[in-house]
Amino acid sequence: MEFQLLTLHPDLVRSPLEHSMLGRAIRAGHIQVSVTDIRDHAVGKHRQADDTPYGGGAGMVMKVDVVARAIGAVRTPQSKVVLMSPAGQPLNQAKVRELAKSEHLVLVCGHYEGVDARVSEYVDEEVSIGDYVLTGGELAALVVVDAVARMVPGVLGNSQSALDESFSTALLEYPQYTRPVEYEGHCVPEVLRSGDHKAIADWRRSQSEELTRTNRPDLRGISAARSSLATLRSSMDSRPTGSLSARNFTSTNLTPPPRFAMISISAPAPRQRCSNTAQPAFCRKRATAASAASPAS
Repeated sequence: MEFQLLTLHPDLVRSPLEHSMLGRAIRAGHIQVSVTDIRDHAVGKHRQADDTPYGGGAGMVMKVDVVARAIGAVRTPQSKVVLMSPAGQPLNQAKVRELAKSEHLVLVCGHYEGVDARVSEYVDEEVSIGDYVLTGGELAALVVVDAVARMVPGVLGNSQSALDESFSTALLEYPQYTRPVEYEGHCVPEVLRSGDHKAIADWRRSQSEELTRTNRPDLRGISAARSSLATLRSSMDSRPTGSLSARNFTSTNLTPPPRFAMISISAPAPRQRCSNTAQPAFCRKRATAASAASPAS
């Protein structure tokens, strides 16, 4: 699998890629990581990649033309281009597994006050690593590389590690211990030293459930919702063709958890495009050319 990071600060991401698991995976050839300086695609004496925002406001905004050229220079038919953005889809383990299916993952890192909104027209999706603000997208991109790389065969020394970790089963991972057996009165649980594999598995499961119930009760709701959906699919698949009805559906008595019951999803408003007269010159040229090329109605 190949990762491509587009950034204004290449040195900010290169060093972490040389060490620990990622460094070993790159040297072993399990993954490839390339870093591109977005500024190489800027024009002019000063290679300006950002400018002041229309409408006023603090900070600088990365220019759409520069970022679009940087994306175009590395995109291939196998590429999935992701913009790191606080407005993007939240990164979770399901999203990590989805991204791991890509052959070529391009991560675009914003900086300063962000990127021109039109950059979204040149990417496949936007991803956020959390509800907080960073100086730039570089650290967020490294988080994605680390999480996704763990899904690539050969990267982890033990492939079971990726299956046992937190969030892989909608539960937090159980506590881990190693030597010494006792330290300042704190001891390793006796069950882990018993050699009884079933007892150890049961203990780990109960610990995972307790940790999740205490620290992340929202994950239990997600797990319950998934279970209900799986049961519903199984029930629907087992019915004879044409037997579905409102009465049959309600008889399954699969009520989702309360926190999910009132959720409704609406489609986002369509992107508003400016009129020809309000567009910059280069936009008007593209619009005029497109109109001339289209067949008459």
